[in-house]
Amino acid sequence: MATINLRDFYPWYMHDEYVEVPEAIADELYADKRYEKAHRRRVYRNRAQYSLDTGDGIESEACVVSLSPDEIYERRLMICRLYKMLNSLPKTQGRRIKAHFILGMSFQSIAKAEDVDESAVRASVKRGLRSMKKYVEKLL
Repeated sequence: MATINLRDFYPWYMHDEYVEVPEAIADELYADKRYEKAHRRRVYRNRAQYSLDTGDGIESEACVVSLSPDEIYERRLMICRLYKMLNSLPKTQGRRIKAHFILGMSFQSIAKAEDVDESAVRASVKRGLRSMKKYVEKLL
């Protein structure tokens, strides 16, 4: 049996507290203490810079706000209303608004994909947005 001072291993001990433990446990405690000291020394010598980007998800959790069930429900309702408004439009307008605002396509790329003039796409999106605004005003 080995006698160890708990104050050496646990910071919450304010006074010396000696206990007898088996040799294997004492060896493990001392090995852990040596490992921590060596780690601190390596960090100091290498001037280690800490980052949250360690791949354990801390950074993404810090950046992403977790939503409450009420907020999730409100977002779901808003998305449903958005799709109802898009479905209330003619197919061409709805498709162009979705491509521009949801998919992030430019007016030029939409016009090229549909083989029409860019000004026609702009005018169609503008008319569609006006129609969506009227739809929202009717709901309120």
